[in-house]
Amino acid sequence: MTGSGSHHHLSDADAFALMLERDPVLRSTIVAIATLDQPPSWPVLVERVERATRLSPQFRMKLALPPLPVAPPRWVVDPDFDLRWHLRRSRLPGDGARSDLLELARNLGMEAFDLDRPLWMFTLVDGLEDGRAALVIKVHHSLTDGIGGIELAANVVDLQREPADLGPLPEAPTAGDTGILDEWTAPIAVQAERLAASLRRAAGVAPRAALRAATRPVATVGEAIGTGLALARFARPITSQCSTVMTERSLRRHFSELDLPFDRLRAAARRVDATVNDAFLSGISGGMRHYHELHGAPVDRLRLVMPVNVREPDDPIGGNRVTLPRFEVPVGIADPGVRTAEIGRLVRQVRSDPAIPLSQHLASVLNLLPVSITGGMLKRVDFVASDVPGFREQVYLAGSRIDAFHAFSPTLGSAVNVTLMSYAGTCHLGVNTDEAAIPDPDTFLTCLQKGFDEVLGLAG
Repeated sequence: MTGSGSHHHLSDADAFALMLERDPVLRSTIVAIATLDQPPSWPVLVERVERATRLSPQFRMKLALPPLPVAPPRWVVDPDFDLRWHLRRSRLPGDGARSDLLELARNLGMEAFDLDRPLWMFTLVDGLEDGRAALVIKVHHSLTDGIGGIELAANVVDLQREPADLGPLPEAPTAGDTGILDEWTAPIAVQAERLAASLRRAAGVAPRAALRAATRPVATVGEAIGTGLALARFARPITSQCSTVMTERSLRRHFSELDLPFDRLRAAARRVDATVNDAFLSGISGGMRHYHELHGAPVDRLRLVMPVNVREPDDPIGGNRVTLPRFEVPVGIADPGVRTAEIGRLVRQVRSDPAIPLSQHLASVLNLLPVSITGGMLKRVDFVASDVPGFREQVYLAGSRIDAFHAFSPTLGSAVNVTLMSYAGTCHLGVNTDEAAIPDPDTFLTCLQKGFDEVLGLAG
């Protein structure tokens, strides 16, 4: 992102995600629910959200398609930006049951964005039971990933209930004047600059590569072959799901929640020299085993997409900086310790894959393929799982204490996405299921709980 600039082009990875949305099953909409102990101060909330849009100008930008199909779409400042359209207020009917809030969030998530406006919407919901409120956050994945969202939120929340004085608002981005000639030449210039940047990187690497080739020729050839094979694995086509139960796909979604104690999940992971993320994936895999056995279709392995963060320290606030490797995880292993350790080994292998740093360049190639091919590959993934580290301490928003934060990330053509958001000592799991693949979401949630109970049992 260019910061205060009036426009810039999407990355190849974000353009790839946007291209996939020609198939609505593959929409990249993120929904999150911040549960508040009481209704916040509306004027303060408005000021904080206004501030957030200025700190991350992309939230005041909309997409513009180039006249030439040689570059990705551009982000341009929306001259008609209207905060009142993006920040709304609603009230739950009846007794304010949690199930009604989840239904409201589900419906918001299933609605497509208006591409003539910035791709986000916040809805403050009053009328929850026990006098609570909630902020339902809806953003497109190209605006931010989970890590970027937390970075952005850190500039909006307070560490105490009384809202702090953050000083004057930053300057709002302004729409630049783009002539007709620029509309045609800018896409060409962007692709030329990206090509030049790639050549500069190659030129910088070439002397070192030549020296390595001269001193270690066998190892150099081996590394080149290994990288080529890694790229082939990363983009290889897949034609069928591993699951024989979760096979159908649709536009219907169901939101469920599950909460776990962070300390126990971490202790369970440490018992087998694994990470919290490994234990998280093991809990899902255990739940999948129970679910498939319940349906009389036991399975040994399932295919997973696990977003990997490639964000650099100097990357701007917000933005999408993840890549999406696919790999198979063991489901048929009943012993939670053995299962967690094996998943940890696989995850370490995936994170060190030489194709990960090259995924942005690979996206530019995948953009050239028909959606029927790339989308079909994603629909053969069984589930998606994402682990997002949130705030370690309790935080406040406009005078309200945030008591929980559940994120419901897109299924991306899979049967279900389970997203873990850690916050103030609790792992809040948002479970976004495709109702065609999992028509019994309550049963699935019960099986998921059993899988995590197995893993938590490792903590003693």
